[in-house]
Amino acid sequence: MAIAATISLPLTSPSRRSLSSVNLVRTHSFSTFQLNLIRPKLTVKNPNFRLVRMSIEAPVQSSPSSFLDRKESGFLHFAKYHGLGNDFILIDNRDSSEPRITSERAEQLCDRNFGIGADGVIFVMPGINGTDYSMRIFNSDGSEPEMCGNGIRCFAKFVAQLESLHGRQSFTIHTGAGLIVPEIVDDGNVRVDMGEPILKASDIPTRLPGNKDNYVVKSELDVDGVIWNVTCVSMGNPHCVTFSTKGSQNLQVDELKLDEIGPKFEHHEMFPARTNTEFVQVLSRSHLKMRVWERGAGATLACGTGTCALVVAAVLEGRAERNCRVDLPGGPLQIEWREEDNHIYMTGPAEAVFNGSLPI
Repeated sequence: MAIAATISLPLTSPSRRSLSSVNLVRTHSFSTFQLNLIRPKLTVKNPNFRLVRMSIEAPVQSSPSSFLDRKESGFLHFAKYHGLGNDFILIDNRDSSEPRITSERAEQLCDRNFGIGADGVIFVMPGINGTDYSMRIFNSDGSEPEMCGNGIRCFAKFVAQLESLHGRQSFTIHTGAGLIVPEIVDDGNVRVDMGEPILKASDIPTRLPGNKDNYVVKSELDVDGVIWNVTCVSMGNPHCVTFSTKGSQNLQVDELKLDEIGPKFEHHEMFPARTNTEFVQVLSRSHLKMRVWERGAGATLACGTGTCALVVAAVLEGRAERNCRVDLPGGPLQIEWREEDNHIYMTGPAEAVFNGSLPI
């Protein structure tokens, strides 16, 4: 089966610059650079084998949104974004309240060897109950989470791309975790009002018994024979935050074998809806370091809701102040849990990677 693909990259991107050694042909009628790959001479023994011709396009005069406006039947146009390395395929789904692709297809597209590669697929959908837009997301394993913090920042930047908006912008977004309000600020970062944390054990949900006003704060959790001290928080999706094992004072997160321990937390019987797990190292009362195992995605470079949850947990355990920088493998986020309104505010980047299209 032959496969066709088109990728559009900003001219300023490293990928565009890397094409400088390749013979490029300027096609004025399309306002693009087109790279025509040379068909190699091969001796093919398999009669079903077909060579693939691929083009890479870098926009010259046309805007990224015009690429996404294309309406060829049978093709899915998308944009690839990342928030601190937590990467997503963004799809314009404003004309329908149902996702354009199935969760099974989303799982295929997220595969980093046989697909586009991503931690999830996000759909920009029509608003509900007076909101500007609705957001749905499929994880890389095909499951559907309630919300994604890095994803909502990418969502906001993608909407600005679709609507050709510039400067400071704010949107109301309906999600499975409730109303979320991201704002693109003057420096291009996105600040998100993530709402109030959920702390009641049964609402997170966790089967761990509440030990402080029905909150689960620094409780003991047996994971494969090791006792961990955990605090549980929901940001509309469940999180289990740990700073230490029993008898230790502070994790050294770089030493963790995350691929081994992460799934044991995610599928632990104490978490009926599974859980995201944040492993946190305290550097100071305003500076934390985290590695994360995400429910449905595994080890990722960043998790926005998890970063919010860990600051709440750090405050509840008396380890940190309400305004913290959190270092993640993909970079830092700034998190503030405001006492006056009990809301959590997350500020961080969201970056476009490329636009693309593929058959569906």
